[in-house]
Amino acid sequence: MKCSVVRIPTGSPGDVSALRAAVEDGSIDPRDVVAVLGKTEGNGCVNDFTRGYAVRVLSDFFASRIGEDASRISYVMSGGTEGVLSPHLTVISRKSGAAAGAPATGAKSLAIGVRHTRDFLPEEIGRTAQIEAVADAVREAIAEAGIASAADVHFVQIKCPLLTTDAVREAKARGVQVATEDTYKSMGLSRGASALGAAAALGEIDGAALTDEDVCHAWEKYSEVASTSAGSELSCCEVIVFGNSAESEGPFFIDHGVMKDAIDGDALRRLLDAHPGAELVQVLAKAEADPDGVVRGRRHTMLNDSDINHTRHARAVVGGVLAYVSGDPMIYVSGGAEHQGPAGGGSVAAIFKRTE
Repeated sequence: MKCSVVRIPTGSPGDVSALRAAVEDGSIDPRDVVAVLGKTEGNGCVNDFTRGYAVRVLSDFFASRIGEDASRISYVMSGGTEGVLSPHLTVISRKSGAAAGAPATGAKSLAIGVRHTRDFLPEEIGRTAQIEAVADAVREAIAEAGIASAADVHFVQIKCPLLTTDAVREAKARGVQVATEDTYKSMGLSRGASALGAAAALGEIDGAALTDEDVCHAWEKYSEVASTSAGSELSCCEVIVFGNSAESEGPFFIDHGVMKDAIDGDALRRLLDAHPGAELVQVLAKAEADPDGVVRGRRHTMLNDSDINHTRHARAVVGGVLAYVSGDPMIYVSGGAEHQGPAGGGSVAAIFKRTE
């Protein structure tokens, strides 16, 4: 396997001009693309249709290049580019088998695994059924990537569904109860259940002991590498596992850390210091407002703002901190870090390229 990562700036959720240029100059081969992570400039909430719009435009673009084979590509669009965050796409490619070229040398390089869960019923979202399905998909993606150990998994990106009013009404008509009738709250529950699924698959927590009540309550249970993002544009969970493997070759590799709170830029700085001879390619991170309403003993008002959702505040803060540390605002920062790092903190990963 040989994986690569290319960042592409966008002028709007429907802009593929820079992507088209990268394909035409040979920087990206559409036949090798397995996933696209995007930051779109919507509100990142239930009614953020920039995500679905971007997915549709990207699907049409790749279909025009590789036909029906484009349906295998996973599109993870994260809405919200508050503050200095710059809208963009992160295009992930993978060559396998003979197409990868020279065999791996034994050094661990970036490896990618992609899987989808089944579609979920409304009453399963935010509950153990979602946790279990995600855990299975993560395990399958790890195996597909040829990653030998959970210690070599450094980021698990999951795009998950949410509850809409139509879905809630449909469930009621069948006489079943959903986890919540608050569509915005359902985003957090879905993100949290997905993150717990990743944690269970990686052995970070005891998956067999999890209950519905743990989701968005048992904050001591979390994954250090999960990143989950909810949207109305899908009914399943799309799982992308990033890790390093001796079966993979090429100059790219990934490492991760954990932000203890929203201003913990040192978590990324330590990653940069650990790899001084490598080029930073992309930063992937989660952002969260501390549920106790404090950051390092100081009160914040993110949870009390009735005009702007706390996830939007958190994205702006974490995006600014990590953009300063990395020197680049075109980074992937997703809001809502339920069970994705310690309460009030979040997972952070960096993709590097060897220069020697």
